[in-house]
Amino acid sequence: MPKNSKAVKRELDDDVTESVKDLLSNEDTCDDSFKKSSLIVNDVPEDKERDVEEASDDADEERPAWNSKLQYILAQVGFSVGLGNVWRFPYLCQKNGGGAYLVPYFILLVVIGIPLFFLELSVGQRIRRGSIGVWNYISPRLGGIGFASCVVCFFVALYYNVIIGWSLFYFSQSFQQPLPWHECPLVKNKTSTYVEPECEKSSATTYYWYREALDISNSISESGGLNWKMTVCLLAAWSMVCLAMIKGIQSSGKVMYFSSLFPYVVLICFLVRALLLKGSVDGILHMFTPKLEIMLEAKVWREAATQVFFALGLGFGGVIAFSSYNKRDNNCHFDAVLVSFINFFTSVLATLVVFAVLGFKANIMNAKCVELNTKKIVGFLGNEISHDLIPHHINFSHVSSEDYQQMTDIIRKVMESDYPRLGLDDCSIKEELNKAVQGTGLAFIAFTEAMTHFPASPFWSVMFFLMLVNLGLGSMFGTIEGIITPIVDTFKVRKEFLTVGCCLLAFSIGLIFVQRSGNYFVAMFDDYSATLPLLIVVILENIAVAWIYGTDKFFEDLKDMLGFTPFRFYYYMWKYVTPLLLLALLSASIVQLGMTPPSYSAWIQELAQEQSLSYPPWGLAVCITLVVAAILPVPVVFALRYFNIIDENAGGLSTVSYKKGRIIKESVRRAGEEDEGDDASLIRGKSPSEAPSPMPANNIYRKQSGAPPPDADTAPNGRYGIGYLMADMPDMPESDL
Repeated sequence: MPKNSKAVKRELDDDVTESVKDLLSNEDTCDDSFKKSSLIVNDVPEDKERDVEEASDDADEERPAWNSKLQYILAQVGFSVGLGNVWRFPYLCQKNGGGAYLVPYFILLVVIGIPLFFLELSVGQRIRRGSIGVWNYISPRLGGIGFASCVVCFFVALYYNVIIGWSLFYFSQSFQQPLPWHECPLVKNKTSTYVEPECEKSSATTYYWYREALDISNSISESGGLNWKMTVCLLAAWSMVCLAMIKGIQSSGKVMYFSSLFPYVVLICFLVRALLLKGSVDGILHMFTPKLEIMLEAKVWREAATQVFFALGLGFGGVIAFSSYNKRDNNCHFDAVLVSFINFFTSVLATLVVFAVLGFKANIMNAKCVELNTKKIVGFLGNEISHDLIPHHINFSHVSSEDYQQMTDIIRKVMESDYPRLGLDDCSIKEELNKAVQGTGLAFIAFTEAMTHFPASPFWSVMFFLMLVNLGLGSMFGTIEGIITPIVDTFKVRKEFLTVGCCLLAFSIGLIFVQRSGNYFVAMFDDYSATLPLLIVVILENIAVAWIYGTDKFFEDLKDMLGFTPFRFYYYMWKYVTPLLLLALLSASIVQLGMTPPSYSAWIQELAQEQSLSYPPWGLAVCITLVVAAILPVPVVFALRYFNIIDENAGGLSTVSYKKGRIIKESVRRAGEEDEGDDASLIRGKSPSEAPSPMPANNIYRKQSGAPPPDADTAPNGRYGIGYLMADMPDMPESDL
């Protein structure tokens, strides 16, 4: 105990008008901490006030905090910018009208994305808890929102880290010249040597992905046992995540400097290199040639809204967890706008890179097509095709794409009825660019194929897959933080033990994804474990803040926290526009699921191509279970508190404080408990009914410009507004009083 602490206690003994145990213990995750009002000190001389503030500064029981604003911004950018920006956004852009798709995406980013992102940043920063503590405080009956976020985060982490494992495998295989997927393997027998039939029917990169990397089975029902290569890679991926997260933001924050910035270096290098390749301009022109008529389709707007929703990581709890480690006077509005636009421009940059590379690949494939079909035409000359049909300037030793188009146009006109019999392909660059490739197909097939034609291809392959690993890790840190922070804030657990336990459990369950049929389970989890549950979670978040807590009260809290009133635009967005748009998006998603029976793309080895198959009955049961399990905490917690099975006023089981990297466990005192021998008997817990309302006084607030108004209202749930409860004061242990 500091020397002056007892003196300070004696000086304040007569003036303190309210119990402040939970307020001063800033890490107290019991919801009671939010039911108490601020420390009120009447007529305290300035020197005494300064003493208390100095005691606060010296207190070493504090919530962890970011080392710098840059580290925090990089963490949010790393979480929101992920693999979806590289392989989902370009696919949607290609599919939905090229440059025209950017218009609905940008509009929905402003109308849905930024307001909801700002909302999550605000509640996390103000209440300084993970998702469970935040929504317990806002509305106890909707406390299940936080648990639902944790469940969804866990489901997503299970399969997302498998993709990082795949990237690690390709990264390890990229240190070879030529690259192992450069050409089809040869099969030798006693009499001859021939090209692997499965590879010959597809392509070298497709064969390598499905047969060498995944060694995939023909259906989800055929397990085929563990793929040991991918099992080792999955173990490596979880080990990296565990080591980076074991100390919380103190360790993951430092990793963010590399994992968040390195992808931008690679993307810019790729863009410069791709622009120097033949045909890259064709790809970029194809991207920015808008198909305006497609913008009128509802499907385009629905897909744009879904992409905005997932691009910013809304509903996962990671955004709330990261912002809970901020100072309370941090300008989170600026952060919301900055991170949202960084995310948008990253998507555009990645799309430029992808289309430039695909333009180069389309020219390569088109040149092969022209060469192959020119040989067919030469074989037909003098028999099916007359020499007179071939223009005189054409040199068969080098036929350009334009020459081939001219030849086929003439032959088609003259031999209109017999032309289909010749079996000549169109060989169009535009057709190649229109072949929509997304997800793993883009990263592990299309991109790898293009890189085999790059000069110094191993170098570019190493850079590309290292970028994918970093993009994945940045998102994984936020996802795991969305699980760890709420649990640490709510229950008495050591963060180190919880992190290791969570990673071990996830790796064990994740073994289903590294079977030979594992790719099909990845697709199942991607389609069903997050989409509907996250939409429901974010809708409930919006309603809880705007309609249950109250938009007006929330605006007052923001003004108190930020020092200025946010634009009125957010008021109308949160209260009316965003909930309606989210409900429309949810309805459209449910209708789409109803119209499209659950199915998956299976790789059929004999045909050497993908085929759409329906899930078996047990597969459908797993799909339904994933959706129900993610949403279930919301109605369960609501029912338990509605019927008073769990007291609505009980926000948590224990309190947690941080001290020099250790967690200090404290028991929660019940109202009326006596502790006559306690040297700090000044500090006692009170029930909400006993806690007096905030009173006008010379309150002790750090970095607060003024005291709360005397007529501070309570929220609809009986709690005081955040602005009056959460003074910007660091944690003060009892002993320092």
